[in-house]
Amino acid sequence: MRFLRQGLLGLFLLSVTVGLLAYAGQTLRLALEERAGREAPVPERQERVLAVRTIRAEAATVTPTLTAFGRIESRRTLEIRAQATGVITELAPGFVEGGAVTAGQLLARIDPADAEIALARARTDLGDARAEERAAARALDLARDELAAREEQAEIQTRALARQRDLESRGVGTLTAIEAAEFNLVQARQAVLAARQSLTAAETRVDQAASARARAGLALSEAERRLAETRITAGFAGRLSEVSVVAGRLVSANEQLARLVDPRALDVAFRVSNAQYPQLLDVTGALRPAPVTVMLDSGSERITATGHIAREAATLAEGESGRMIFAALDDAPVMKPGDFVTVTVDEPPLAGVARLPASALGPDGSVLAIGAQDRLERLPITLLRRQGNEVLLRGAEVAGREIVTEHSPALVPGLKVRRLAPEAAASAADEGAAPRTAGNRAQPAGG
Repeated sequence: MRFLRQGLLGLFLLSVTVGLLAYAGQTLRLALEERAGREAPVPERQERVLAVRTIRAEAATVTPTLTAFGRIESRRTLEIRAQATGVITELAPGFVEGGAVTAGQLLARIDPADAEIALARARTDLGDARAEERAAARALDLARDELAAREEQAEIQTRALARQRDLESRGVGTLTAIEAAEFNLVQARQAVLAARQSLTAAETRVDQAASARARAGLALSEAERRLAETRITAGFAGRLSEVSVVAGRLVSANEQLARLVDPRALDVAFRVSNAQYPQLLDVTGALRPAPVTVMLDSGSERITATGHIAREAATLAEGESGRMIFAALDDAPVMKPGDFVTVTVDEPPLAGVARLPASALGPDGSVLAIGAQDRLERLPITLLRRQGNEVLLRGAEVAGREIVTEHSPALVPGLKVRRLAPEAAASAADEGAAPRTAGNRAQPAGG
C-alpha cells in the first residue's frame, strides 16, 4: 500500500508540473502575439545638410592679365670681327668677357706696319700724279700760245699774198713774188695744223694726268682704309661676350673676336597660343602696344621690369605653333640676355565682371548660389578668362549672390546647405575635411 501511495503522489506532482509549464508557455505565446500585433514605430527622418564654403560675387571692372614665359634678348648685338690679317699688337684692358666699353673706344690693334708702308707709297704716287697734272697744265698753256702765234703768222702770210696779187693786177708785181707768197702761206697753215696737233696732245696729257691723279687718290683712300682696319673699335656702348682673342695672336680677316651687346636695348621674346593671340589685337587686327611686366625669380627676391609690346615675328619655324611676340623693356639693368622670365601682359579692362575661384565653376559652365531657405540654385554664366586659380565671368544673376567656392557632384540644385564660418572654412581647408554637427548631421560639400 505504501508503494502505491508514493506512486500516486509522484504522478500527481508530475501532472501539476506539466500543467504549470503549459500555462507558462501559453502566457508567453499570448504576450509575443500581442507585441507582434502592435504597429512598429517609424523613426523620425532628418534632411541631410551639407556644409559649404561661399564667397560673395561682386561685379567690378577687372583688367585681365595674360601670363607667359619668355627669354631676354638684346636688339642691338654686334659681332666684332677682324677686318685685316695680322698679329694683335695692342689689346684694351677692358677687352675681356663681360667688359664694359664705350662707343668709339679702341678695343684692339692689328700690326699696322704693312698698311703704313702701303699708305706712304700711295701718298708718294699721289704726289707724282699731282706733279704730272701740273706739268700737263703748263704744257697745255704753251700749246695754246704756240697755236695762237702760228695762226697770227698764217694771217700775216694771207695779207702778204693778197698784197702781191694786188700789185700784179696793177702791173707792178711779178708772178714769182705771188708764188713765193702762196708758198709762205701754205707753210704757215701747216704750222697751224702742227700747233693744233700739239694742243690736242697737251689736252690729252692733261686728261691722262687727271685720271692718274684720281687713281692715286683712290689708292690713297684704300691705303688709309686698310690702315684704319687695323684698329678695332666699339660701335656703341655695351658689354663684351664670347671673347676669344689675346695679345700676340695671329688673326685672319673676318675672324670673330668677340660679341658686343647693348644691355640697355633689351627685349623679351615670349610665345602665346593661337587662342591667346586675339587678346593682344585691337579692333583693326593690329598688335596693341600693351604694357607688360617682366619678372625674374632670383631665389631670395623677384626682380621686375616694365615695357610694352613692340612687334611679332614675321614667320614661324617648322614645327612651331602660336605666335612669337617681342616686347621692348623700358629699363632693366639687372636683367641680362638669356634670362628666362615670367611675362604678364595687361589686357583691356572688362566691365561688370565677377572674379571667383576656378573651383566654383562647374563642368557644365555654371555656378551654384545659395537661394531661399539656404537651398542651392544653378546660375548660368559666361566664362571670359581664366586667371591662374581664378576665373572671370559675367552673368545676369551673379552679382551680389553667395556663390559656392567648391563645386562637386554631391552639390545639386535644391539641396539645403550650411555656410561654413571663415575660421571653420580655414580649419577645414587645413584638415582636408569639414566638421560634422550632431544636431542636423551637416557634412562638407566634398564628403
